[in-house]
Amino acid sequence: PRLLSQFFFADERVTRVVAEINGLDAELDPQQYLVLLNQLHLSQAQLLAVLERIMEECIPTQRHSRDYLVKFPEELLVDNLGNHMLFAAECLLAGTFLEVEEADGAQLRPQARNLLCSLELVRTVLREQSLSQPSSYPEPVQAALVQFDRLFAEFELSYVSSLVAVKSPEEIYRQQEIIVLFCETVERALRLGYLTQEMIDGYEPLLMFTIPRLAIISGLLIYPEGPLSLEQSPEQMSRVFSPFYNLLRKIRDLLRVLSMEELCLLERSLCSAE
Repeated sequence: PRLLSQFFFADERVTRVVAEINGLDAELDPQQYLVLLNQLHLSQAQLLAVLERIMEECIPTQRHSRDYLVKFPEELLVDNLGNHMLFAAECLLAGTFLEVEEADGAQLRPQARNLLCSLELVRTVLREQSLSQPSSYPEPVQAALVQFDRLFAEFELSYVSSLVAVKSPEEIYRQQEIIVLFCETVERALRLGYLTQEMIDGYEPLLMFTIPRLAIISGLLIYPEGPLSLEQSPEQMSRVFSPFYNLLRKIRDLLRVLSMEELCLLERSLCSAE
């Protein structure tokens, strides 16, 4: 159950697969090469998972901040992102630019080199520690882990930033405003009897349509200075709503001529219409 023992065997698997790849002629047996490459990715993912647990146990208060992850597109926030970063660093060091422009790749190579060198150092010190005292983490081991954690985070942010446009602080703030709007919309709908707590607790599928519809009305009429404010330009709005700026203006103009009774009837109908 000791993490250093788990690391030792995970590291052994990586070493064994790398040795098999180095001893194989990929041109003569391309199918076996692909099999081994897949095994390498799986074994590296297992190694990184154990390393993550070791860092949480060994240097929990010295971990490099991962706050930058909120800037990433949601489709990139997957379980194997770390393993993908490691593979990207290996490709860059080999001079292969699979996802980035050559100029960006050239700038990223020093970071990739430092990261992979740091990983090799971590593997060396952890192997030695697992064979001597597998229940402790002396200062040199901790220092190597802190350095690896920092270099990994810095490379991850730099590499993803070269692939996609990461969210700006302004966009993150706008998204938080939308979250607040949706929360206030749900609270108001519960208070007025449009929705029930049972519907929310039971994840009623209709809510996927009802809450956004009610949120648009709330954002245009009840909280006009919030994220749906039409006093700002489309460029100042969240990318969720900016493409519909003109349509939102038309909806707001139509809503303004409704009486309170008509608005209540409209909202109730939106809670039942498909």
